[in-house]
Amino acid sequence: MGALSDLFGPERVAVVGATDREGSVGRAILTNLQADFDGGVVPINPNRDAVLGLDCYESLADAPPVDLAVVVVPPGIVVDAVREAGEEGVDDVVVITAGFSETGSEGAARERELIEVAEEYDMNLVGPNSIGIMSTTSGLNATFGPENALEGSISFMSQSGAFITAVLDWANDQDLGFKDIVSLGNEAVLDETDFIREWGDDPETDVIIGYLEGIDHGREFIDTAREVSEDTPIVLVKSGRTEAGAQAASSHTGTIAGSEQAYEAGLDQAGVLRVNTVEEMFDYAQMLSGQPVPERDDVAVITNAGGPGVMTTDAIGDSRLGLADFSNETLETYGEMLPDEGNIYNPVDVLGDAPAERFREALEISLEDDGVGAAIIVAAPTAVLDFEELADIVADVRDEYDAPIVTALMGGESTEEAAEVLEDSGVPNYFDPARAVRSVGALSEYRDVSRRDHEAPADFDVDRERAREILERAEDRDDNRLGVEAMELLDAYGVPTPEGDVVDSPKAAESVAEGIDGPVVMKIVSPDILHKSDIGGVKVGVETEDVYDAYEDLVTRAHNYQPDASITGVQVQEMADLDAGTETIVGLNRDPQFGPMVLFGLGGIFVEVLEDTTVKIAPISEPEATEMIDDIQAAPLLRGARGRTPADLDAVVETLQRLSQLATDFPAILELDVNPLVAGPDGVQAIDLRLTVDTEEL
Repeated sequence: MGALSDLFGPERVAVVGATDREGSVGRAILTNLQADFDGGVVPINPNRDAVLGLDCYESLADAPPVDLAVVVVPPGIVVDAVREAGEEGVDDVVVITAGFSETGSEGAARERELIEVAEEYDMNLVGPNSIGIMSTTSGLNATFGPENALEGSISFMSQSGAFITAVLDWANDQDLGFKDIVSLGNEAVLDETDFIREWGDDPETDVIIGYLEGIDHGREFIDTAREVSEDTPIVLVKSGRTEAGAQAASSHTGTIAGSEQAYEAGLDQAGVLRVNTVEEMFDYAQMLSGQPVPERDDVAVITNAGGPGVMTTDAIGDSRLGLADFSNETLETYGEMLPDEGNIYNPVDVLGDAPAERFREALEISLEDDGVGAAIIVAAPTAVLDFEELADIVADVRDEYDAPIVTALMGGESTEEAAEVLEDSGVPNYFDPARAVRSVGALSEYRDVSRRDHEAPADFDVDRERAREILERAEDRDDNRLGVEAMELLDAYGVPTPEGDVVDSPKAAESVAEGIDGPVVMKIVSPDILHKSDIGGVKVGVETEDVYDAYEDLVTRAHNYQPDASITGVQVQEMADLDAGTETIVGLNRDPQFGPMVLFGLGGIFVEVLEDTTVKIAPISEPEATEMIDDIQAAPLLRGARGRTPADLDAVVETLQRLSQLATDFPAILELDVNPLVAGPDGVQAIDLRLTVDTEEL
């Protein structure tokens, strides 16, 4: 175990605020501790001599030494109670009391005091506003919930106390057990990352599950969970999936990459398996705690009923799995074993008259095939099939093969005893075949997570001081937005840009154009005009002799469109051959929880229409940048689909990493769009730029 081992395995627990008053939280916690806890229980209450048959002490100073203090006093004296615990050398504290940051400014002030005290005495503090903690290893139930947990190998955390009580009630009915349980409460000190780290070091925790509503320290969470998930699966329900934006975004990236996308990216990079429902969470947990990880995603389905077999096949088709293609040897063996009316192809139909032994033969034949990674038994009740015998057979076969086996016994009362046999043998059973498929898919997903290659992000040689000087230009403007006049920012970080400059007169425009070989592109530069093409603010293919007039026309159009717009000038730029490449977008956005995000996808004028983009949390490594390319639907275009010349993907990958480094180096960059970034066979070119700067961060 790790640094929090004493929190879950104390020898003596004090309940500060213990009472025998009916209906009180202090009484409920004391009662739960007395029920199964292996250690000593010490009530603390200056107004009692004894509570529920235990000697009661006026304060922690008067009591025998304790390892854990559970605080359930009124909010106004919680800080004093925790300070006393620190003075008495108590390292671990659980604050049950509510009335802190969840209640307003006064409560938030109390919570800040609580944090200061915990830091002063270097205390592990759970809560406040927590229902408590449990550990079945020691029988510890320091909660005021109505249920104790059954013993198991799943450790569970939740930011909702009510969710814990509901889950425990349901899990006890399903005979599902736990190792440790934590109600995180307000997470004033200890949060989800601390417990993931703890349980990752705990050999008795096979799976970590949880319910989260938010993650405050996103980067730390990713780094910790990524390391833990290599050996211990993490399955989370994260609420708040609907699109939400705390602030109006002024860039494509800000519009597309909202908070939900940040969580999707962060949890994926952390190696977390995210689910939507409690049922899914426990389906995953059961599979991951008791089944081997399949080497292949190819599944054999064995059934005695055609309809359920088709249902299972459909579910596999909708998943990351596939139906296994049996070898010729397997098909021949099935042909010799099954009646003529049976189906030897996957899904294997052993027919409605199949006894349990026919299922055994079919299951063993499929698992002998090297092309099979997992097996699903789907059985409907018949007069000749003994479900309990079938369960014994499946349990026997499971012990012989290193491959996951799950069952879908589609019955009611007739399956109950068989389900108990399967449960005791560690074989998950479901009524719905789709749940069986989904659970096998969880094993496949975790296999890929645990085998990911993790590399440290590259540290490119860049010109940070030049970049800072360019960003500081925003300090001299009426707003905090920069556009193509800041293209040198990309040059400073090694991102190729076309030759050109931003000028503030027709004569200067002619001078720049004369230095460029061939016709040029001219764009109005204004922080107030975001969509330049919509107002005719872009001219393509301008010859040198037409540049003077083109400059004046662009400025006139801009003033006519928006008379109060601030016109910085006109960009004169070398023409890029857009037909020779694919227009992509690279964007940066800053999430309050996870920090800088990198967006990549199909770019140009249709970026917000098609929304073919993907997001990752910065900094990103080379494998993560490569994965971003693979994640978009337009990836075949970049790879040379339909006769196109493939883009230089190495250049795209490097550009993603360089801009990721830019976002990490400069927290002042709130949003940034490079759109388009033209990816061609000879490299990339950033054609347009706009960004938003927090000048107070410079």
